[in-house]
Amino acid sequence: MSTTDYKIKKVSGKDLEDLQKISRLTFAQTFGADNSEVDLNKYLDEAYASEKLTHELENPNSEFYFIVVNNEVAGYLKVNEFDAQTEDVDENALEVERIYLDNEFQHQGLGLALIQLAEKIAHDKKKDKMWLGVWEKNYNAQKFYEKDGFKRFSQHTFMVGDDKQTDYILVKKLK
Repeated sequence: MSTTDYKIKKVSGKDLEDLQKISRLTFAQTFGADNSEVDLNKYLDEAYASEKLTHELENPNSEFYFIVVNNEVAGYLKVNEFDAQTEDVDENALEVERIYLDNEFQHQGLGLALIQLAEKIAHDKKKDKMWLGVWEKNYNAQKFYEKDGFKRFSQHTFMVGDDKQTDYILVKKLK
C-alpha cells in the first residue's frame, strides 16, 4: 500500500456543494451495486439534501473533514459526539459516522489517515472509545476496522430507501 500526499481540510458551510458531491459519489460507489436504483436514489436525495447537510454542518457536535489530493476532494470523514451521535453507545465515545473515499483514491493510505484523524480528535476530546457502523456485507471495511482495533459490539438497522439493512456496530477502546 502506498501513501499518497494529501491535505486535511475542515469542512464549513461554504463547502456544501463539494460535500454533497463527494457524499453522493462515494455512497453510490460503495453501495450502488447492492441496492435498487429506486432505494439508492431515495437515500441519496434524503441523506444528502442541502437542508440536511447544512443542519449537520451547523451542529457544534459534528465535524466534517475533507481529505484532498492534488486539489481534488478524495474523500471525507464525519465524526459526532454527544447528541449528534446516531446511537447511544457510550456517553464518552466519539462516533465515526462517515468515512468514505472515492474509488479512484482507495488503497493509497488515505482511509488510514482518516481513521487516525478520528482517533486524534477522540484523544483531544478525551474520549474513552470510538465507534462506527459498518454494513454487514462490507467485508473489506470490516477487515480494515478490525485491523485498526475495532471489535463488534452490537448491530442496528440502517435504511437505504425502503430497504432495511443491518450495520454492525464496532467499538475501539482508546488508551
